[in-house]
Amino acid sequence: MLEFVQTRDAMTLSLQLPQHLEAELSAEAARHGLTLPDYALQILATGSRPAKSELERKPRTGAELVEYWQREGLIGPAPAVNNAPEDARALREKAQNRRWAE
Repeated sequence: MLEFVQTRDAMTLSLQLPQHLEAELSAEAARHGLTLPDYALQILATGSRPAKSELERKPRTGAELVEYWQREGLIGPAPAVNNAPEDARALREKAQNRRWAE
């Protein structure tokens, strides 16, 4: 069943969901840190359910693993170094002045 009331600024939408669908959507909403109404609004606004988070979807192939590492900046081109000697000196000084936990 679908009911809606439209006003000038917004529309109220009431849905009667089967219990299994409500439970599934509620669980997905919780995983995304959203309430069920906010999650439903996100689905309606984007036209699809959000993709699973990277923590939920693990790479299944070597290519997917490499793609994940590249996306996370773990592999790939090194960041540009403007002044290598100065950067090395600053890094060395930082390491020398490090305070160790006692």
